[in-house]
Amino acid sequence: MSVEAADRVAAVTSSRPGTPLQTSWFEFLLDGSLLENHLLKPNPVQLIIQFLEQASKPSVNEQNQVQPPADNRRNRTLKLLALKVAAHLKWDLDVLEKGLTIPVLNMLLNELLCVSKVPPGVKHVDLDLSTLPTRKIKVLSLNGNKSIVSLCLVNSFRLSIVQQEKEMTDNILTVLKEQATDSISVLEGALQLKKDFYVHTLRTLDLLAADAAANGETESSTAGLLISADELHCQVHYDVGGIFFQQGCTDQSAYQKARDHFRQTKELLKKLDSTVHVHLDEKRLAGYWNACKVRADAAVTVELKFCFAVIEAFIKDNVSRSLPNNFRRSVLREFLYKAQQGESGLDEVCHKLCVCNAVRDALEGEILSVRFQQLLLKPSKRMVDFILEVCTLSLEKERPSETSRKNMAIFMKTLCESLEELPLLFVVSSHKLFMELLKEEERKVLVEQMRKRSATINLSAKPLPSFYDIPASASVNIGQLEQQLILLLEPRRIRQILIELHGMAERPFWRVNSKWEVPPDYINVILGIKDNLTKDLVYILMAKGLHCISIKDFAHARQLFSACLELVTEFSPKLRQVMLNEMLLLEVRAHETMAAEGSKERPPPDLVSRVRGYLEMRIHDLPLRQVVGEECVAFMLNWRENDYLTLQVPPSLVMNNPYIKLGQLLASTCKELPGPKECRRTAKELWEVVVQICSMSIQHKRNNDGRVGLIKHRESSMGILYRKFITFVKKLREPLVLTTLISLFVRLHSIVRDDIVNEVTAEHLTIWPSTLANIQAVDVEAVAVTVKELVSYALTLNPNNQSWLITQADIYFVTNQYSAALNLYLQAGAVSSDFFTKAVPPDVYTDQVLKRMIKCCSMMNCHTQVAVLCQFLREVDYMTAFKALQEQNSHDAMDSFYDYIWDVTILEYLTHIHHKRGETEKRQIAIKAIGQAELNTSNPEEVLQLAAQKRKKRFLQAMAKLYF
Repeated sequence: MSVEAADRVAAVTSSRPGTPLQTSWFEFLLDGSLLENHLLKPNPVQLIIQFLEQASKPSVNEQNQVQPPADNRRNRTLKLLALKVAAHLKWDLDVLEKGLTIPVLNMLLNELLCVSKVPPGVKHVDLDLSTLPTRKIKVLSLNGNKSIVSLCLVNSFRLSIVQQEKEMTDNILTVLKEQATDSISVLEGALQLKKDFYVHTLRTLDLLAADAAANGETESSTAGLLISADELHCQVHYDVGGIFFQQGCTDQSAYQKARDHFRQTKELLKKLDSTVHVHLDEKRLAGYWNACKVRADAAVTVELKFCFAVIEAFIKDNVSRSLPNNFRRSVLREFLYKAQQGESGLDEVCHKLCVCNAVRDALEGEILSVRFQQLLLKPSKRMVDFILEVCTLSLEKERPSETSRKNMAIFMKTLCESLEELPLLFVVSSHKLFMELLKEEERKVLVEQMRKRSATINLSAKPLPSFYDIPASASVNIGQLEQQLILLLEPRRIRQILIELHGMAERPFWRVNSKWEVPPDYINVILGIKDNLTKDLVYILMAKGLHCISIKDFAHARQLFSACLELVTEFSPKLRQVMLNEMLLLEVRAHETMAAEGSKERPPPDLVSRVRGYLEMRIHDLPLRQVVGEECVAFMLNWRENDYLTLQVPPSLVMNNPYIKLGQLLASTCKELPGPKECRRTAKELWEVVVQICSMSIQHKRNNDGRVGLIKHRESSMGILYRKFITFVKKLREPLVLTTLISLFVRLHSIVRDDIVNEVTAEHLTIWPSTLANIQAVDVEAVAVTVKELVSYALTLNPNNQSWLITQADIYFVTNQYSAALNLYLQAGAVSSDFFTKAVPPDVYTDQVLKRMIKCCSMMNCHTQVAVLCQFLREVDYMTAFKALQEQNSHDAMDSFYDYIWDVTILEYLTHIHHKRGETEKRQIAIKAIGQAELNTSNPEEVLQLAAQKRKKRFLQAMAKLYF
């Protein structure tokens, strides 16, 4: 080794502790067995540095000119030795990153690509991974823990820079950053591969050296260390998620991509039996996950952004117990104070934090707080489920202490004794934690106490294996059996109890609970069943299933409906089709519920096919619930099945089902947007249908006293009543469909209100008619209410839709709610400009919107804000600005806004006003503002525009802080 090379190696390794090597590098060339023996010693990473230093050492020719390293057997062997060391470490990046600098690591990876015969000069993004041999896919997509491309990309962000090699490091990082997009594409391609991978080992590298014509394949595709596809996907999802998360600073949409990758990482971690080849920080993953969830909704308040993380942190602290109890209680008090101040959505957060603190107190044997005991006076099932969840998670240690288990058992007993409603008692006493913590004797005593107090169910009863072959038993009295019948959700137990009840008394047991309800369309068919036991069973199973759907307990609903379908299939084709229809409605609602909670997964083709089948179904004398048709049409609209609704629905079906007709018109109008001329015909048809739904007929009727009075009667030849229409609309989620309906009702509201000055704005207004033939028949109040409800509903789905925000702000403006209107105008500007870090688009802040913002400020006596906003107009409104500045009862801090004024004329007027009033200090502030160099009228237009944009941004951000 030369003196220069030795110095470089010393510089690289001086900051990293390690055992000095006793064997020189050239000895490994002479004796092949030395390497395997040496690798048993600690810190073999330094060998990689030595081997690559020697292999990349330039040579000097006879003319004393420096030449690049020769491609000879010596250098190839040295590079192979470096790869062998990395293979011995199983390509553990945690070790390699700590021991190697960026240039050395880059050299190592490039050499791996070379020996694996990856085609040179071809972009990795252009390679079809599915057609490559296993060994090449391994090198491109996975090298031990991570893909080669992922390794390079991630290192471009997180590897430390060694000062001695800074220039080389910068060059490598520049290239890696330029290739970032291609690298991500390669990684995403690797995620589509389903086969396992095999990583180079010492043996496979020897085989590569022995057979230069192997083209990257050694013996067979299964030679080497096995890495499963799930391990590869888990690691790549984690890495790509981290990259997207860092890109989120400049691209907000990247946070959603990061969240999807982290979600799949968490799912794969649960699936993997072993994570030997997966290297990630689970605490960091949890932090990423929480941060992505916080970033997902930028419109909610700071408390709501972090409340989930606080709750999760409290639950984790119940295990570690590192946070002091006083601190936890102070956090709860802070949230309670915010809730009392009117912060929306914090009541549930306070309840959950109270539960977390109560479980912590219980684990430590402390007395439960009064607030928690008050919470148990009227708890919901959701709250009880959360209490049980916190209890379970708080005992997630591998071996929780015996004291903790005993204290938790006492807490479970206290919980049972505090609850009075039978269904909630059943939830607690049937929970897995209840069975694990309490001994059998304790459970029996507690159950007996509950039975005496509330006549509840026998929890020890086990369901029989067959649904049909269940023997009758008269071991308990009718009252107890009826109580069990009310509480149970398990179909076999329900049947067993009904058999026992029918053995004791002959009467209709479907009437036991007055809250069991079956749709009126089905009652006659069910009550027409001759066998009383079967009649009771069908009625109760359906009623319980419908109740489970209403509370979104879809798992139990499926069990109950499946049992009912199995039962009626034997004797009634009509009831069988009824149950198939109800099961379809169940699946539609379950999928729509998932979508409402944030799932982007499209419905399976089988479900879409079943929905189409229902819409086209025509069976004589079959009772059909209208709500099934409504939700099927809404389902098709929500998932943009517009081609089916517009092209494939049979014409006879459109004529017979009003909701299909309505859905077809909505789909056609949305499909043809934004072309105003092309969609006028379908838009006009939709307009006429909606106008008809919102119209009333007026009849004359003589009263008892002989006088003639007017009776307003609402009817629709479409067969859709107004209230049903509103219910149907609130099942829609598709943004374009909602925007179309909002636009229609805004136009209708403008026509019936006939107030040109105070019109509400919306998108696509030009496609609707501008007049009404029979305006007197339209229910003006109904139209006004619908506009408000529809826009409010739409904003619950997407609070950041700028068009809907402007429409809602206009509604507040025309109803003289100026503060609320200004708030929403500012929100619309914020979401369209990344909180005013960019210029607000001119189609958002039109002159009309700006003039309304000016009026809002004026009506709230914020006159300096009026003057500033007058500058935003295309033509500065000096008259309004001067008039506002003359007002002396301004409620804003007048001179604090002078820094936001860039119009010199307004500033000059300010100095005149203050001089006239003798306000010396304020005049000096105005003079200082006008004297800024960037406002000099002699400046180029670009400089003046830049000064205006800077002040606009700062002013709008200040306004947002005032009104948000």
